[in-house]
Amino acid sequence: MNVIVVTGAAKGLGAAISKRFAQQGDVVVLVDIDAIALDDTVSVLKQAGCSVYKRVCDVRNTNEVDALFEWIRTKWDRLDGLVNNAGISRWKSPYELSVDEWNDVIQTNLSSVFFCTRAAAKQMRTQGGFVINIASTRALMSEPDTEAYAASKGGILALTHAFAASLAPDRIRVNCISPGWIETGDYDAIKPDDHRQHFSGRVGKPEDVARACLFLSHAENDFINGINLILDGGMTHKMIYLE
Repeated sequence: MNVIVVTGAAKGLGAAISKRFAQQGDVVVLVDIDAIALDDTVSVLKQAGCSVYKRVCDVRNTNEVDALFEWIRTKWDRLDGLVNNAGISRWKSPYELSVDEWNDVIQTNLSSVFFCTRAAAKQMRTQGGFVINIASTRALMSEPDTEAYAASKGGILALTHAFAASLAPDRIRVNCISPGWIETGDYDAIKPDDHRQHFSGRVGKPEDVARACLFLSHAENDFINGINLILDGGMTHKMIYLE
């Protein structure tokens, strides 16, 4: 039995990732600040026979993060993996973005990765484990008015290889996934031209990210460490000319 923690697990990518781990027989702790959405997702997974638990936690708050992992230690006395997925965005001009808005994005998306990874590693160091950080291709390319989000995701890339170096002696692997366009809403509403922007011929789905997490988490893939896996259907390599 493996015990896995997924943050930002109430909806979207986090819910899909949690489902995949649970379907392979892992015990999954779904963590989110949105208690109502978290209840709904956990209820669905439990009805499907999955072994899942919920914890409402503000991952910006170190006291709440420490309490979360202490609860896990008390309940199972083991932890095998962590997926840092919690994140928010602010599409706002840098001329108008407030300090509070900047800090909120950085704390939620980036600082939480440090807080949760540090707390998780204290438990995993006894038997080893894995950490997977969810970044974004926006760490490498940008549109206007995305400064806070881009900075937070770029920081995740740096934290990934830094933690990989620091935690290697404890047999804790740390990797990162940078998704491109992953549609978490109405997939059928996507226009054909949007699909054609990808070498793979389609926009991504949450399940694509979930499967990548399973791959990186597998013990036999322990030679993969400190990487950033770009998961974007080839979109960042496709040259597009405006007519």
